Amino acid sequence: MEILNLISLWAIPLMLLLIPLLGLFRGIKLYESFVTGAEQGLMTAVKIIPFMVGMLVAIGVFRASGAMDLLVKAVSPFFKLLRIPPEILPLAIMRPLSGGAALGLASELIHTHGPDSYLGRLASTMQGSTDTTFYILTVYFGSVGIKKYRYALTLGLIADLTTLLAAIFITNLVFG
Repeated sequence: MEILNLISLWAIPLMLLLIPLLGLFRGIKLYESFVTGAEQGLMTAVKIIPFMVGMLVAIGVFRASGAMDLLVKAVSPFFKLLRIPPEILPLAIMRPLSGGAALGLASELIHTHGPDSYLGRLASTMQGSTDTTFYILTVYFGSVGIKKYRYALTLGLIADLTTLLAAIFITNLVFG
């Protein structure tokens, strides 16, 4: 156990030292490479701003219009039938849309029900086991110009549903 603590303590500092040393050894101009990478990163950031603004506006409209509440009410009976707490539904719906909003919802669940409650543990498990499908499609696909992502959307949403069910199963298995 002590060796793992030592490795985890020194892993990142060693990488931060060894990677530049390897670059110097291979004759790579480190500063110029860094500046070129930073410039490309800035250009990518500027390129994705319109996609980000569009996505954030759509999420704001979805929540402010009450559409999320209507969707939660529509799906709640099905979740109750499966003995899944309906309080987790807003998090399950928001997780594919926005990581920040999902984190806020998870924090609210944990604050309301406690970190050691079933809902707190389920929210934590969901936060660690899913990704923001629409964010990925908007930002990453938009930044490289992919316009046809119908199948990626379908598979992403299937993955979100699968991870929701897996989070429920694992939370029940480990903490139930």
